[in-house]
Amino acid sequence: MKIVLASKNPHKMIEFQQILAPLGIEVILESQLGIDVDVEETGTTFEENSFLKAEAVMKATGLPAMADDSGIAVDALNGEPGIYSARYGGDPNLDDWGRLLLLLKNMEDVPDGKRQGKFVSAITLVYPDGRTIQVRGEVAGEITREARGPGGFGYDPIFYYPPMGRTFGEVSAEEKNSVSHRANALKLLYEKLCEEREYADK
Repeated sequence: MKIVLASKNPHKMIEFQQILAPLGIEVILESQLGIDVDVEETGTTFEENSFLKAEAVMKATGLPAMADDSGIAVDALNGEPGIYSARYGGDPNLDDWGRLLLLLKNMEDVPDGKRQGKFVSAITLVYPDGRTIQVRGEVAGEITREARGPGGFGYDPIFYYPPMGRTFGEVSAEEKNSVSHRANALKLLYEKLCEEREYADK
């Protein structure tokens, strides 16, 4: 089966492909089909925005499509940036580093021990016949007071993961991908697809 990933990120495609390949699933980017779907993310949750993106690409291609919507949610900021992680602060001139610094500034007065947060990933798979599979993966950690490590992207350098004793910016891509929110969501998706296949074979 071929599934179109509603993304322009080849690294994300590889991550999805590695998890789903054992099921005989080929993951391709929308760009490989000459499609460039720009979806307005009007949802109020990761799940809603993930569904909007997957549904739009499914309709544009006629193939099963999946999308991931993810971000970081900080307890002391009432769950912010949340679904606005990629556009935190509302300033289109801010890049990843600028948004990271803004988050640290907004947490200046949050004491140690109260800096918990989590990365969240919601993945939705939509079939042309209307069937939908939706999963959520999370990974909990703490927000540091300064960026650490040259790796990762986005908020990774300020996300401290206690089991590894380092930030996601300090660990290798392989280490991060083994425990990340997206990896956890993909594992759940894999399980649901296995259940679906078992049911279909009966």
